[in-house]
Amino acid sequence: MRESAAPEPDRPAATALGSVTLVGGGPGDPGLMSLAGREAIEKADVIVTDRLVPHAVLSWAGPETEVIDVAKVPHGRFTPQEQINRLLVDSARAGRHVVRLKGGDNFVFGRGGEELLACAEAGVPVRVVPGLSSALAVPAAAGIPLTHRSLSQGFAVVSGHVAPDDPACTVDWDALATSGLTLVVLMGVRQLTAITERLVAAGMDPATPGAVIADGTLPSQQVVRASVGELAAAAEEAGIGAPAITVIGRVAELELTR
Repeated sequence: MRESAAPEPDRPAATALGSVTLVGGGPGDPGLMSLAGREAIEKADVIVTDRLVPHAVLSWAGPETEVIDVAKVPHGRFTPQEQINRLLVDSARAGRHVVRLKGGDNFVFGRGGEELLACAEAGVPVRVVPGLSSALAVPAAAGIPLTHRSLSQGFAVVSGHVAPDDPACTVDWDALATSGLTLVVLMGVRQLTAITERLVAAGMDPATPGAVIADGTLPSQQVVRASVGELAAAAEEAGIGAPAITVIGRVAELELTR
């Protein structure tokens, strides 16, 4: 398996058109990746990957497979999405079978829709292999059901990377505060104080149970539980860092796998 840091295809062009497969790598444990995803990796000529992929799955690739790391490290090394789209299209046009490998599911905050459209508009054959989203798998691995009879009849999955008072925020936190739904917040570690304060200010009971889960599904998994009014402080005291998932709602007080 040949690794490359530069996101530019360098193999000779082939006469036949290649293809792109968008593969969801799952929440972290390689065993939770689909068989279809593994098969795509085994047959790939090029794998375009980034930091949240379970890296053990790259061992399934053939010895001649080119692995291109496009980074996407928050506040660090970053490859623009437009450049990634161009890499996928150009590699397929060169006759290669390309796997775009993302953590979780490509269509849940993974920009898979943008990559699908870019390939389709370029006339490149593209298919999707769904992955197990961390929004669902990580709470389950921590023993927290997102729905539970008499406790929650639904859940909402939202991004927390933008603070509630930021003009760029499109999440209606005030509505969520009194919705009665289980809230699953992805990418919300940095903004957790602002998020929980907004929820309480909008009418959520500060005693509502919450949990923050880091390294979900992995042996290093860490779970911090506290009321929503104290959750941000508890997570900070425990040294929780990204990536982590926050669950807020009555189901967060359950520990069904202990």
